[in-house]
Amino acid sequence: MNTPPDRWRQRDPEDDTPRLECGVFGVFDVGDAAAITALGLHALQHRGQEACGIATFDGVGFHTERHMGYVGDAFAGSDLMDRLPGQCAIGHTRYSTAGGSFVRNVQPMFADLDTGGLAIAHNGNLTNFLTLRQELVAEGRIFQSTSDSEVILHLIARSRRDRFVDRFIDALSQIEGGYALVALTNKKLIGVRDPLGIRPLVLGDLDGHAVLASETCALDMIGAQFVRDVEHGEMIVIDQDGVTSLRPFPAARARPCIFEYVYFARPDSVVNGRSVYDVRKRMGRRLAQECHAEVDVIVPVPDSGVPAALGYAQETGVPFEMGIIRNHYVGRTFIQPTQGARETGVRMKLSPNRSVLAGKRVMLIDDSIVRGTNSMRVVRMVREAGASEVHLRSASPPIMWPDFYGIDMPDRDKLLAANNSVEEIAKILNVDSMGYLSIDGLYWAMNSEPRNPADPQFTDHYFTGDYPTRLVDREIAEGRNEQSDRQLSFLVDS
Repeated sequence: MNTPPDRWRQRDPEDDTPRLECGVFGVFDVGDAAAITALGLHALQHRGQEACGIATFDGVGFHTERHMGYVGDAFAGSDLMDRLPGQCAIGHTRYSTAGGSFVRNVQPMFADLDTGGLAIAHNGNLTNFLTLRQELVAEGRIFQSTSDSEVILHLIARSRRDRFVDRFIDALSQIEGGYALVALTNKKLIGVRDPLGIRPLVLGDLDGHAVLASETCALDMIGAQFVRDVEHGEMIVIDQDGVTSLRPFPAARARPCIFEYVYFARPDSVVNGRSVYDVRKRMGRRLAQECHAEVDVIVPVPDSGVPAALGYAQETGVPFEMGIIRNHYVGRTFIQPTQGARETGVRMKLSPNRSVLAGKRVMLIDDSIVRGTNSMRVVRMVREAGASEVHLRSASPPIMWPDFYGIDMPDRDKLLAANNSVEEIAKILNVDSMGYLSIDGLYWAMNSEPRNPADPQFTDHYFTGDYPTRLVDREIAEGRNEQSDRQLSFLVDS
């Protein structure tokens, strides 16, 4: 899923939440494939709440539906199997920036090729998307969206290889970045993970039938068994003959995204063999060891701060309390035209538990801090509820660099920690003390060896600036090429 480079993003200035790319799901040769896919997408809703889609194949033709909004709203009703018949299906949940929020960008995307129909769903971001798109447009290719996923369809269509799988591999050899793909043809379900394994993808088994999903929580939702992670650089081809594993890329060491454990993955998922919940609790434990303060109560910033706060409380013996209550029945209220309306939206989402906070020295635990706007509101809320002191800890290291692999993080000049010291951040956020987990502490929480700068075990560029792949389009985002800059402007305006 494409998000335009940072300086073109139209993001609400009051929103401080990291936004993930997408979630993907696929099943092969099962009854009620669309209903199973809708359930899988429910479990992956946290990976994208803006839009969703399902494509099915019934042995004769393809059927697709793509909608803005939540999975439960789009794919509810007893007529789902009438609308989307078939035994094979793929699905997608999506988040984009405001500038790219159109139905035509919603996935799965479908095309009729000379080899037959092809539906594709993509989680991640291509770092050479603009370069490839400009090349394809110059050849006369016509695009129907501004999504980088459509580039992959064009590359497959352009390939001169004989077999479809070889065409797919030919297309993959031309793209760079972090991605997990699921694709559906009239004969096969295909899953691919990028050469470094930046974006996650797992293989499951539902009563003898193969399932692909971004996270194991989707397998749990449909009652499927986890088989294994799709490995970095691996292509899984599923057909009537079974499951075939291909290795189309040169060998490389895996570098999965460490932010999946910090924030994005559901806590009940297991990602690359690690329980997300356990890792987050260990982050809290190590955070308590590295930068504790004398307080009366440990309070998580809900919901993603909860496991780390539990670990922090267990390590220190300080009571854990739900000092902030989240209303789960509120939508994206931060998108409001006035500051007053935005503040009302925040109060609708988060409410102080005054009986816990009043007169107490409070330790707030959050998973991460991006711009600091959300943190500022939460601190103000806790102080207004009567806290005598407010201390803030981030269960991840300072976010210093933007992302180009599908996470919507702002320009570096908008990142709070990239432009201020810890002491300055404490003053900006009006807290009595401020602290971050160290990068070594984060690796410790992963049960990993200390970070080796010459050979990092994870993709951690948001903290270190060490990007794992070439950033081909970054020069375009910085305006170094006037012609390419005009192309980028066209994509955002459209």
